[in-house]
Amino acid sequence: MSEAQAHYKRPTWLDRHLMMPAVAGFTRLGLSVWGSRVLEVRGRTTGEPRRVPVNLLTFEGSQYLVAPRGETQWVRNLRAAGDGVLILGRKRQGFSAVELADPDKPPVLRAYLKRWKAEVGIFFDGVSATSPDAEVDRIAPRHPVFRISL
Repeated sequence: MSEAQAHYKRPTWLDRHLMMPAVAGFTRLGLSVWGSRVLEVRGRTTGEPRRVPVNLLTFEGSQYLVAPRGETQWVRNLRAAGDGVLILGRKRQGFSAVELADPDKPPVLRAYLKRWKAEVGIFFDGVSATSPDAEVDRIAPRHPVFRISL
């Protein structure tokens, strides 16, 4: 997807200042909120570590990071770096990441929506885990998905 066509749903003030810091805080304390982790990835411009809470999905024996908000900064940084660290409390797990092609995303997106629809469903244009294949295929290009290897 070109930069001009990139989809990005900006966090609200409440998300930025209350929800995301709360989830990140619990996760840093070692309390996973529905599979949450803190993603640490090297900034593509500065090289400095950047941290953001993410939902780690385990599906069919593999682990995935899905970007419900689309082309976020963590997505761009992970593409550039190719690896990162998942943090839960004091536990740090390094990983490598491979981005899935759009045709490979639908089963992962369905599993993600089944698990976290209440939390992130607003970012998927009304598509749910039980939506027709055509609808899931339609939104797939708007939501980057990475398979990670710990």
